[in-house]
Amino acid sequence: MLLETYTRNIARLQKNNFDLPLFLDSFERDDRVTVDVYGVFEYPFSTIANVLKTPANWCDIVSLPPNIKACTHRELQGTWLLTFYLGRKVYQSPEEAQHQAVYRYRKVEQQQGYMDILLTADVGPYGTKDHTMRFEAAPLDGKNTFVHVSYSYSDSVALRLAAKLYFATLGRGKAGFTVTGTDTKGRPVYIGGPRGALERNAVRYYFAIQSFMNTLRYPENSRFSMRTSEWYDLTTRYNQLHDLDRKDYLSFKAKEYNNQVTLQRRIGTGLQ
Repeated sequence: MLLETYTRNIARLQKNNFDLPLFLDSFERDDRVTVDVYGVFEYPFSTIANVLKTPANWCDIVSLPPNIKACTHRELQGTWLLTFYLGRKVYQSPEEAQHQAVYRYRKVEQQQGYMDILLTADVGPYGTKDHTMRFEAAPLDGKNTFVHVSYSYSDSVALRLAAKLYFATLGRGKAGFTVTGTDTKGRPVYIGGPRGALERNAVRYYFAIQSFMNTLRYPENSRFSMRTSEWYDLTTRYNQLHDLDRKDYLSFKAKEYNNQVTLQRRIGTGLQ
């Protein structure tokens, strides 16, 4: 089914607003918002599968966006749990993070020509619930892999009203990637609101996976700094994702990564 999606959308991969082999779809249905990001990674399927089947690697991936202050992983009764510490887009220690979300990691399926991974959380920030992050991959040939990153959650009537107020005031200038029309000068108008916000987050995670893959060929002690630089360069090509100056982002992430390592070490020694 994933390769059928590839076949139907070859034209969109070749020409799109990202200027990369990448496109997205999003929709809102009842109280649920969903974004699907599809693209091509220039890595063999086996390489991607071997990296992403390891739960610990996901913590180094998801902690690249500015609002993730740290991520830790632990195995509890045969289930891998990833704890996301979510906060503001400035430096914060894990203790200062406003929210924690615990995701269950599950490798749904892996076979020679397909991989499916789910991260699910019952409760998310700001009253959201039923968070699902999904990663699918299928080989196109010996060197390239078609991938799918999906992100969705459910909200409530109260949250939708609060979001409507936020995006009408403080968040008025924030937009996603879906074009909803054009302005008086013929320029594209992009989706806003919660759907636009989720589009931004899904693309951030897509580029986080890509950045992680792109830096694995380098010595381990160089990977973190290269990973953050790569992620920043990929995301700031798009006005929708430009949140921080490079110097600030790299400085914040270096300190937050050290905090993450300390948290994970405590878990490994049974101190947390």
